[in-house]
Amino acid sequence: MTLTFGAVSAQNRKGTIEITGDIKVGELVKKHVEFNERLRTVPGYRVQIAALSGPNSRNQAFELKSRFKESYPDVEVYIVFSEPNFRVKVGDFTSKLDAYVFMQRIKDTYPGTIVRENVYPVHLDWSEMIPETDEDADM
Repeated sequence: MTLTFGAVSAQNRKGTIEITGDIKVGELVKKHVEFNERLRTVPGYRVQIAALSGPNSRNQAFELKSRFKESYPDVEVYIVFSEPNFRVKVGDFTSKLDAYVFMQRIKDTYPGTIVRENVYPVHLDWSEMIPETDEDADM
């Protein structure tokens, strides 16, 4: 396997770098790139119902999650730790309008809610994935 890269030195001279290695490494890198190209994300939104900090904030976040799930069992709840806050976010909305509509529905119970942008992975159905070769099946 040979990889060639164009390079520019400090004196603006062009050159090439040649890396020679096992062909299997190149095949593995190629499969890795192809796999990552198949994974996709889509933009989305969640409603943040709390940002908690302090010594008991973790417990408060999980208690809030439980209370929310009792009222809205069909809505997903996420706890995200971003030092020093535990943020409690709800929903998986694909449009900002849907997130705002839901926020209006819960804002009396959960004051201070805000809509946050989020990125969701597009979930692939791995059961329908068929290896391209027998070697792929062994990986």
